[in-house]
Amino acid sequence: MGPLERYRTAHDLPTRLPVFPLAGALLLPRTKLPLNIFEPRYLAMVDDAMAGGRIIGMIQPLVAEAEAGAGDGRPAIQSVGCAGRITSYTETDDGRLLIVLTGIARFRVLAENETAGPYREVEADFARFAGDLTAGLGEAEVDRRELIEALRIYLEARQLVADWGEVEAASTELLVNSLSTLSPYAPEDKQALLEAADLKARADMLIALTEMALARADGADPRLQ
Repeated sequence: MGPLERYRTAHDLPTRLPVFPLAGALLLPRTKLPLNIFEPRYLAMVDDAMAGGRIIGMIQPLVAEAEAGAGDGRPAIQSVGCAGRITSYTETDDGRLLIVLTGIARFRVLAENETAGPYREVEADFARFAGDLTAGLGEAEVDRRELIEALRIYLEARQLVADWGEVEAASTELLVNSLSTLSPYAPEDKQALLEAADLKARADMLIALTEMALARADGADPRLQ
């Protein structure tokens, strides 16, 4: 059994979820997010997760709160995040933890729990995003050709290269979600990608964000005007 196959319904996921608020970080179902953990509160969180179900929720602080900074280190958080399972774990000689989270499903925050520990915990509701547990759901509705073309033009405009063999071999879901995760867009754009209603909506939003980024850049490709 693969690491995510045990999560078949929303009932297989915990309702009490430790969360890691991190601006600009985006985790989506079946994508991987490497994290370098060094703050004591998050070291404790990872230790506790490893002793339990290995699940952590990634969530972004509200943009205004993150920019202003919260005196107690607990800025207000977005209402939607994504739970991930720790699928890789390495301890370093200087006390850091290098982990990889693999996305399972998005969740809605119902409330934040009072805890005695150093890290934050929420009541999580996965019901609205139960479709995230079905791999490949919605792939047929995505315009894959348009997505790849937008990526190609974006990379050409920035003189970047891609392994097109890997791009073509990737499933449509992995392509959409991985490009969303790796995209260089603002935290509020990342949040919009996270909250997209389905895979097609996320792909369309990613294409639109890419086109807008090119339109703002000097020498934007006229094909995207």
